[in-house]
Amino acid sequence: MADTLIKIDLHQSPYDNAQVHNRWHPDIPMAAMVKPGDDFIIECHDWTGGQIHNDDSAEDVRDVDLSQVHFLSGPVGVEGAEPGDLLVVDILDIGAFGDSQWGFNGFFSKQNGGGFLTEHFPQAQKSIWDFNGMMTSSRHIPGVEFAGLIHPGLIGTLPSRPLLEEWNRREKTLYDSDPDRVPGLVNLPYADTAHMGKLNGDARDRAAAEGARTVPPREHGGNCDIKDLSRGSTVYFPVYVKDAGLSVGDLHFSQGDGEITFCGAIEMAGWIHLRVKLIKDGMAKYGIKNPIFKPSKIAPRYDDYLIFEGISVDEQGKQHYLDVHIAYRQACLNAIEYLTKFGYSRSQAYSLLGCAPAQGHISGVVDVPNACATLWLPTDIFDFDIKPGADGPTKQVDGKDLPLAPDKATDQTSDKDH
Repeated sequence: MADTLIKIDLHQSPYDNAQVHNRWHPDIPMAAMVKPGDDFIIECHDWTGGQIHNDDSAEDVRDVDLSQVHFLSGPVGVEGAEPGDLLVVDILDIGAFGDSQWGFNGFFSKQNGGGFLTEHFPQAQKSIWDFNGMMTSSRHIPGVEFAGLIHPGLIGTLPSRPLLEEWNRREKTLYDSDPDRVPGLVNLPYADTAHMGKLNGDARDRAAAEGARTVPPREHGGNCDIKDLSRGSTVYFPVYVKDAGLSVGDLHFSQGDGEITFCGAIEMAGWIHLRVKLIKDGMAKYGIKNPIFKPSKIAPRYDDYLIFEGISVDEQGKQHYLDVHIAYRQACLNAIEYLTKFGYSRSQAYSLLGCAPAQGHISGVVDVPNACATLWLPTDIFDFDIKPGADGPTKQVDGKDLPLAPDKATDQTSDKDH
């Protein structure tokens, strides 16, 4: 049996665990060391560190402190890894804890994080999903059950100091272009809630003040949210610091392409079994700047889809030029509208698209002025027929809004949200 290098306690704050961190910085000490060829198990908090509860209230989603996330287990150092190498990471297995067989999906308040469709869903809402082996269903969304494809939403290596400085420079430039935007354009360093693993004292304070937030994907990997990185997949990470510094977290039971609700997969706590190898000078040998991902051979077996198209024309009828973001947004909105005809509330439909095994495709980017993006919704996840027919929708489900948290009277934004 592989050793468990990093253990967590779901009843303990992640801030009390020196093998956990929530910022990217080259000075964070290694939580453990391994050798090329070793395999090992890492336990992970859910990405919020236990801020979200298995109940029928969305107030925890409304009030979540996003300056704390993501809580990552690591960094794990690999002996012999040097800048310019490739770190090869095989995902051997992954799962939920036996005593925590549930996960959550949520919409953040527009005033605290927002999301892909925040103008349509500005208030915090939540759905809870129960696991039954490889299957999941929700008491908040009737008529659906589907197989999960558990994967890490976030996995990456530590940045070098020059790379960290480049991240902070370019993201501060974007932030300064519209500093008052809600939700914000960028999450800048914020020392007050930084957890820097084993780093302490003045060194901790200096690193916390400049540590990169974990929200976006970057050159080292990070928060890529690729749903097909399940057991059997391999990732080739650029190495930017001595020993590489591999960290992982943000485990998902299932996710639709795009993770469109932001808290958009079925988020969970759990464990992941990894094996590491090295390709010396691999970055130069293969011309690699960002990671390369080899997907799992295992996937939920769905082969019948309804495909919803979107084009680069926004909700106000404004024409955009080959804008794939707008096009995918329209595909999602079209799918939501379609599902309401079967009785689902718009929030139920939105949540479902974020966490079911839906596929997103860029279908066309050359036919000016409209890009075409598509959302592929598997029909077999429903316990009734959702295909169009001459007689209209054949079933009306019990369509209720997800648990909804009322807006707070006071403004929720603060420096920590940036």
